[in-house]
Amino acid sequence: MKGIAYLGPRGTYSHEAATIWGQRAGQDSFLACPDLPGVLAAVLQGQAAAAILPVENSIEGAVNLTLDLVLENPELQVIGEVVLPVHHCLISRAGDLATIREVWSHPQALAQCRHYLAQNLPGVITRPATSTAAAADQARQQPYLAAIASNFAAEVYQLPVLAAGIEDYPDNKTRFWVLGRENLHLPGPYKTSLVVAAVANRPGSLYAILKDFAAAGINLTRIESRPTKQELGEYLFFIDCEGRATEPPLREVLEGLKAKTSLLSILGSYARDGGGTSGR
Repeated sequence: MKGIAYLGPRGTYSHEAATIWGQRAGQDSFLACPDLPGVLAAVLQGQAAAAILPVENSIEGAVNLTLDLVLENPELQVIGEVVLPVHHCLISRAGDLATIREVWSHPQALAQCRHYLAQNLPGVITRPATSTAAAADQARQQPYLAAIASNFAAEVYQLPVLAAGIEDYPDNKTRFWVLGRENLHLPGPYKTSLVVAAVANRPGSLYAILKDFAAAGINLTRIESRPTKQELGEYLFFIDCEGRATEPPLREVLEGLKAKTSLLSILGSYARDGGGTSGR
């Protein structure tokens, strides 16, 4: 049975999100990939049934590469989402904090635990790693090293957790998109992701698009701009809204937008995640 492709190595937040989606989809096979294009390629080449990619983080913002990849591969659709709280742990084979000489992690994780490190490990060397999971693997090999990673990574690499919840922002979350060829039609409520571009770069063009959603009482849960990569000052708008694209009132709004946009692409309608079942 083809499984779920994710950004590796084992133990990343992407891996954890993939296991959560696997529980919902009834899949227990997973494929680690070296980069985000590779995650998507695994589905396109038939090696995996679905791909899970981080699309936004509550602190760092949008993952622009994911937005670009989704737009460049219209043969795949967004079939689901996973919202994962990011809870960092200090994990190590060291017996206590006093024996730790270096702390490794992804640069974002190091930055997100800056206050904890300053208060509890002052003067200890911090070193960047390609991922929190790669840092955990280093800590597994060297007893004087510690890694900042998830409790999930600690279980994968069988490392003791010396301190949990060390992040500076306790409400940090990462949202992942699940991409595939066929929707699973899980229980709702549903949301729809789409990308639009205005007919012309003129005053009020974005308002002309958005006002129809407001008039229909449709809540927009996210809007993100990306350059078209053609002309300076021209943008695409990625929009998430409540409802299914094939059902009213969203169906009528989308039909009306065809005359107001130079691009209107439905990326997918899928069951909404409630906001955290267990981040990047």
